[in-house]
Amino acid sequence: MSKAILTDVTKCIGCLKCVEACKEVNHLEADVPRVWDKNDGLSAENWTSIIQKPGDHYVRKQCRHCLEPACVSVCPVGALHKTEIGAVIYDSAKCMGCRYCMMACPFGIPRYDWDQTVPHVEKCILCYDRIKEGKQPACTESCPEHATIFGDRDALLKEAHKRIREHPGKYIDRVWGESEVGGTSVLYISDIDLDFLSYQTRPVDMPLPKETSPAMDAVPYAFFGMGGVMLGLSWIIKRRMKLSEEKSKKEDSTHE
Repeated sequence: MSKAILTDVTKCIGCLKCVEACKEVNHLEADVPRVWDKNDGLSAENWTSIIQKPGDHYVRKQCRHCLEPACVSVCPVGALHKTEIGAVIYDSAKCMGCRYCMMACPFGIPRYDWDQTVPHVEKCILCYDRIKEGKQPACTESCPEHATIFGDRDALLKEAHKRIREHPGKYIDRVWGESEVGGTSVLYISDIDLDFLSYQTRPVDMPLPKETSPAMDAVPYAFFGMGGVMLGLSWIIKRRMKLSEEKSKKEDSTHE
């Protein structure tokens, strides 16, 4: 059964309890701001953040755990993978630091850990180990207002639509994450537009791996093809240098 998180923006008070819980459970250190960081609070040491919007609106940002994640489809070494419960996790030992996942993610989530000797990508893993132990993610457990809740994705979708149906003047008639890029495991309902959470104005409903797979399938051929070209050029250059040396030796012997 696919698990998910539902965040109700109208209930969030911006207390940052979810941010603190995430850092504590995942043993994340104090963040070191970088001039090139996106202005959304996320980093290799901050896997969840709160973005404040006008009118006392607080919106939590974290990995959306796509049902068909683009980051997984572009990772050439299998460092990222989709689990049986819906969480998208990664193995930093496999990560080669190519940052393809950062370019592929439609929500701009993965961040590079520049402080490591061998840098790799970091992001929210939906507290995968806690869920396997029968617990819930630290962020949902710590929320005092129950603005963000955890459960089965199908059940949370029903709850989201129920709230919208029962309070039509309170919410925009949309569940963010229900169908964008094929659907996500982090859902939102809100009284303000949340399209700012993605790179695009509004992500397409089609899963992105259908777009990324052809490009990634071509990577091995491009790699070996370019390697062949470089070897060919190297052979030609060495051959010309050898012929030039032989010609010079002949000319020197003739002058003698």
